[in-house]
Amino acid sequence: MKKLTLLFVFSILISCNSQKTTQPTVIDLKTLKTHVIGKDVQLVDVRTPEEYSEGHIDDATNINIMDSETFIEKMQLLDKEKPIYLYCKMGGRSKKASEKLKELGFKSIFDYSGGYSEWSTKNK
Repeated sequence: MKKLTLLFVFSILISCNSQKTTQPTVIDLKTLKTHVIGKDVQLVDVRTPEEYSEGHIDDATNINIMDSETFIEKMQLLDKEKPIYLYCKMGGRSKKASEKLKELGFKSIFDYSGGYSEWSTKNK
């Protein structure tokens, strides 16, 4: 009976472990330049349209995290199986967006922690 109980507990632990979701990965400027800039990737600027119009990174798509209903609708149109790269001004909103994308089932989420503030000062 003990062997059966141990086997049952072991199989529950294995099944729970396989259901873990991927955690968003924070990336820095060097990684952004190496793996994103000039590449065919899903790069999303989660700032407001006004901020985006003042400047943005590479060919980023603007999807405003502050408009939560539209944000979810537009994110659902992207490929959840391909890596997605996010940024905002300084890292706060992109972190919030990455958590939301995790809930929506995106598999590979990268959050550029320096944001547009760092990008604009280091690439003048």
